[in-house]
Amino acid sequence: MRLESRRYQCVCGFGCNAAGVIGCRIINSPRERLIAILTNVFVPCNGRFPLLIAISSIFISTTGITFGASIFSTITVLLIVLLGIFMTFTISGILSKTLLKGFPSTFTLELPPYRKPQLTRILIRSILDRTLFVLGRAVIIAAPAGIIIWILANVSINDYSLLQYITGFFDPVAKLIGLDGYILTAFILGMPANEIVLPIILMCYLKSNILVSLEDYSAIGEILLKNGWTFLTAINVMIFSLLHFPCTTTLLTIKKETR
Repeated sequence: MRLESRRYQCVCGFGCNAAGVIGCRIINSPRERLIAILTNVFVPCNGRFPLLIAISSIFISTTGITFGASIFSTITVLLIVLLGIFMTFTISGILSKTLLKGFPSTFTLELPPYRKPQLTRILIRSILDRTLFVLGRAVIIAAPAGIIIWILANVSINDYSLLQYITGFFDPVAKLIGLDGYILTAFILGMPANEIVLPIILMCYLKSNILVSLEDYSAIGEILLKNGWTFLTAINVMIFSLLHFPCTTTLLTIKKETR
């Protein structure tokens, strides 16, 4: 089965970008493997989908839980995904003609003869060589990150927490791209795991000293609207979530795979 490596890289990042980076090992060409690794982060992972779905449900489904509103919300998330795929093709094309010039190639995926599966071997290999490898790095990163976030939210100087000073510092830059200091700070502190970006945003807005997790979209929407969010802010956050820097686990995996 012959496939273009550029098409393969579009699907290897869904679910987890770190796993997608590891999946690029199948590409024989070092040049095209590097392009695939660098651009697979434009494909939204499971850590970014909850944020995209939440914001879309809050600001696109403005008429409530109805069939039409759900359709528009779904189409919005789909368009964001398509934008990520478009950016993958675009950036990979630019890299292949500039910094990473070379001749395009195809890779062959050979299907081996069918053999009876060895359940024990499959479980050991998948758990030790894949699952624990990625989860181990995530745990190593998550623990220090949680401590840092707690310190920033609980240590105060002149009645202002360190987190408030940081958000104030980033606010001018963030407003240039349609965000605010709280949102940009949340993305930076959320580098260990994209899942905590929205809880950090809510924690900043509510001036809480712990991460805030709400299940009710209407309650989240009220908090965001009270803090100046508009439809344009929501679109900017969704696009920034798609195109921003990858999580720390993915960065470490990129370093290991590419050195």
